[in-house]
Amino acid sequence: MQRQRTYPTLLLGLAVMALLAFNLACGRGEAGQRGQRVIVLGFDGMDYSLTKELMAQGKLPNFSRLAAEGTFTHLGTSAPPLSPVAWSNFITGMDSGGHGIFDFIHRDPKTMIPYLSTSLTRDPETFNLLGLEIPLSSGGTENMRRGQAFWEVLEDRGVETTIIRMPANFPPTGTASREISGMGTPDLMGTYGTFSFYTSELFPFPGKEIGGGNVYEAWEENGVVEAQLHGPSSGDIKLTTDFKVYVDPQDPIVKLEVGDEERIIQVGEWTDWVPVEFEVSAMSSVSAMARFYLRSVRPEFEMYVSPLNFHPDNPVEVISTPEDYAGELAEASGLFYTQGMPEETKGLSEGVLTPEEFLAQAKIAGQELAHQYKYVLGDFDDGLLFYYFGNLDQVSHMMWRSRDPDHPAYNAERDAPFAQVIEDLYVEADGIVGYTLDNMGEGTQLVIMSDHGFASWRRSFHLNNWLKENGYLAVRDPNLKKDPGFLVNVDWSRTRAYGLGLNGLYINVAGREKDGIVAESERQALMAEIKAGLLEVIDPVTGLPAITKVYSRDDFEYQQEAAIGPDLIIGYAEETRGSNESASGAVPPQMFSDNTEDWSGDHGMDHETVPGILFTSQPMKKPATSLQDLAASILAEFGVDEFPLVDQAE
Repeated sequence: MQRQRTYPTLLLGLAVMALLAFNLACGRGEAGQRGQRVIVLGFDGMDYSLTKELMAQGKLPNFSRLAAEGTFTHLGTSAPPLSPVAWSNFITGMDSGGHGIFDFIHRDPKTMIPYLSTSLTRDPETFNLLGLEIPLSSGGTENMRRGQAFWEVLEDRGVETTIIRMPANFPPTGTASREISGMGTPDLMGTYGTFSFYTSELFPFPGKEIGGGNVYEAWEENGVVEAQLHGPSSGDIKLTTDFKVYVDPQDPIVKLEVGDEERIIQVGEWTDWVPVEFEVSAMSSVSAMARFYLRSVRPEFEMYVSPLNFHPDNPVEVISTPEDYAGELAEASGLFYTQGMPEETKGLSEGVLTPEEFLAQAKIAGQELAHQYKYVLGDFDDGLLFYYFGNLDQVSHMMWRSRDPDHPAYNAERDAPFAQVIEDLYVEADGIVGYTLDNMGEGTQLVIMSDHGFASWRRSFHLNNWLKENGYLAVRDPNLKKDPGFLVNVDWSRTRAYGLGLNGLYINVAGREKDGIVAESERQALMAEIKAGLLEVIDPVTGLPAITKVYSRDDFEYQQEAAIGPDLIIGYAEETRGSNESASGAVPPQMFSDNTEDWSGDHGMDHETVPGILFTSQPMKKPATSLQDLAASILAEFGVDEFPLVDQAE
């Protein structure tokens, strides 16, 4: 065979010319200036009014410096103003009708089974051949958000992007130069966070399973506590791994052994990250990691274990781009929470952790993010850097009543000591802004934003009860003592509308819902009737409207994915929110109730009452008034004139 001739010198010259042409096109073409730097810091839940108040008091000098040198304004949030919806608006430049995320929960109309809105785990497809299951696909997890992420536009134009913990971005898009998934990333069990609590006294807990975690009996024998960590299932096998706790006979201190790992822990202390291996077979295992908190050794043994997080070096799911970037970050700045919402809110809600213990853990999670940010910022060159901070949002949910003496659950003895907790987190955020201003380099555009604001959640409105009392929903068993939710007690043959999710109301449409009874031709009229009725509802305790806005999904600017969502979206009055019971598909016995939960602050209300914040270090080329506009404004800094790049009629 004749060997093909090559001409190295000529080819090298042509390659260099092509590379130069490509660089010129990417750097000075439609994408704008090469070397442009934009840093976007996302502080989840930072409230406009509270930020403005603390600035006026002189407590946020770096935010004030930004406002003086650049811009400061409120930033309109999404409708509804729920985190996965809001961040999806920002990512895609579209509303829910375009990106398809309407709430934390959607429902499959063919089965009426609720499911998490942001990601979907698919089982592997198999083919049975002579009794053997032959895999046809690997399965995996799919990000359910639709539309193009704004950073993809920059990458297509040769601009590097680093996207750290963007919410509603699990699995990560795979299109950024560097990416770590954020809110929506599950723990090893596939949940948003399932803790374990080991105790020698089960009496305080009505059962071994509680919301958001599991309680296991564990006691000391001859100075040793032996127990198991419970992992995911592999086929029909539930994976476990043993651990031992050696209790000092005199001092409140123990030695923890998990596999080859050992830790010395004092009472009241959290460990660092402890690697954990779950053996699947002699040839394979599943890697994870956890933090252990020793609550007590006497008179009862009590140990709290965080949800099992993916190990960054060997995660079961893809959590970064490139896939080894999570491991690179861990090597450079230490192991970190891969779980999307790491604060132990369930531990506090269920009474397993005290407020002090919750805040100590939340501080660990917040400091981890701040420490890692310094490495990421130092490694950032040209292009776009987005970095997310979620600590403020999660702590505000749990501690808001400490700054609201009028909250129905407020107890001065218990709550007054924590009155400054949320303000202190704003001050810490101000320190991060100051560090950024001092280290970001000349010519950098700094954008500070939040996805929504915050308000006290004092009253709950039970939407499904209102629908029942007004003849739109019927139940199968009116004497059921505790409705389990998931719409199981709904009598579909007599139900015309039902609530699901924090802000969603659906019409039971014939041919769409599994057992629908409302003709499509009657849907709009029924929606208008229900909307009018909801806007007239007065809370008998406050004497004020419970609902100030009701939107139709037909009102969305984009309609590509509108059919997924609720027919109506409820905008609750400030300080009122849809109840957890109705959100899960239950039909509570009452229409209103006081919110007496630790989860005392929220934002799932009329979006006009809870705007976020927007700061920039210099005026933006294209001003933004809402989250939906902000991506286009960021792209304009790089010379991109239009976003989203999508036809509304698609």
